[in-house]
Amino acid sequence: MAEEKGEKAKEEKEEKEEKKDKKKKEEKEYTLSDLPGIGPSSIAKLEAAGIYDLMGVAVMTPAGLAETAGLGEAGARKAIQAARKMMNLDFQTGTDYAKKREEICVITTGSKNLDNLLGGKGVETKSMTEAFGAYGSGKSQLGFALAVNVQLPVNMGGANGKAVFIDCEGTFRPERIRQIAEAIGANPEKILKNIFVARALNSDHQILLLDRVAEMIKEGEPIKLIIIDSLTAHFRSEFTGRGQLADRQQKLNRYLHSLIRISEQYNLAVYVTNQVMANPAIMFGDPTTAVGGHIVAHSSTYRLYLRRGKKDSRVAKMIDSPNLPENETIFFLTAAGLRDSA
Repeated sequence: MAEEKGEKAKEEKEEKEEKKDKKKKEEKEYTLSDLPGIGPSSIAKLEAAGIYDLMGVAVMTPAGLAETAGLGEAGARKAIQAARKMMNLDFQTGTDYAKKREEICVITTGSKNLDNLLGGKGVETKSMTEAFGAYGSGKSQLGFALAVNVQLPVNMGGANGKAVFIDCEGTFRPERIRQIAEAIGANPEKILKNIFVARALNSDHQILLLDRVAEMIKEGEPIKLIIIDSLTAHFRSEFTGRGQLADRQQKLNRYLHSLIRISEQYNLAVYVTNQVMANPAIMFGDPTTAVGGHIVAHSSTYRLYLRRGKKDSRVAKMIDSPNLPENETIFFLTAAGLRDSA
């Protein structure tokens, strides 16, 4: 009996040690230099091609990595296998996945009505929230409010982080940020300093800026929110006509997947605004349709349709979500940001 108890205790101890070792391996932050056969010159070539992390290597083909990093195909295959092992790209139980979901931060919009529409607290990290609507519907204003609120402590509806604002339409206004910051009692200059703004000149520049965000995070910037205003503006103007539609959608699709990967990898929120068009096929009801087609629709975790309401209000409708019902609410644009009453 005593021997059985001793063996059981020994087994439990070994199991605990195994779990501890597994946890240590998971917690270790691996880099490209940890991969076999990847030296400084290969890392420089990979970074020049926009690959900064193990995930970028893990999803490559041996031929693609060999060409990019200047390796032999056998060495490239070995590096890819090592990257996949380090990234632990395997199945996990629903319980483990639920635990990972506990890392998610939520950023308040400033309006309780809108926060409730988004699940109770606001915009989630590790996801992409899209807002589409006509001009003046409040899409950019929601972006400004989130850029300020992300800097708040977690217990106040923030994520204790900084924001990146990729401006594709010349909409960023520092004076509006100051106004919202003053309304919540924050230092306007400090708030502005924690928002990185870049004016995207074309779709290629827009894509390049996303690569720069990954570099900034690696340099130690605590970025918790990426705002793109507007997602489709450049793609829409550069690819015109049906003949270029397939090229536009492919390029847009790659960009959206890069956005989603960054949001999941670095636990940050992505908020994008989207332009609209009137669908002539809709004879009755609202003909407003988001630009980008099914590719943008499928990529967005949460999809909101914003429009003007009565008495200067704005109406937000939840169009698509993996866990929330289709619903709508009203909010107001005020000097203090988004609020439930004017």
